[in-house]
Amino acid sequence: MSITSSGLKVLVIDDSNTIRRSAEIFLKQGGHDVLLADDGFDALAKVNDYQPDLIFCDILMPRLDGYQTCAIIKRNPRFSNVPIVMLSSKDGVFDKARGRMVGSQDYLTKPFTKDQLLQTVQALGNTNQGVA
Repeated sequence: MSITSSGLKVLVIDDSNTIRRSAEIFLKQGGHDVLLADDGFDALAKVNDYQPDLIFCDILMPRLDGYQTCAIIKRNPRFSNVPIVMLSSKDGVFDKARGRMVGSQDYLTKPFTKDQLLQTVQALGNTNQGVA
């Protein structure tokens, strides 16, 4: 499978199969390479191997929530520049602020549309291009 020059490697972390599949379909339609993780522990194992350009991370997950997952990824110098977008069904100011505190770049409320998802990728994906 070849990745187009504009395509990014995107990791989607969500415990909802429906959300993961929707994001995967939307992102692939946008020409991106997609990897899915169903919780924070699964994601941490995959981040190292996959080295994504951008990460979407659900907040409410079992075992390791999105804030903890984001903070752990951001503490690793290899991934500190990778943009992380928090996903939540709540559109709360507190959730957005807490997400920023652990290093997320943006916040998307579920359910998201294909356009919202791809616009976010386009806006943030370019910030990480060429970072060693």
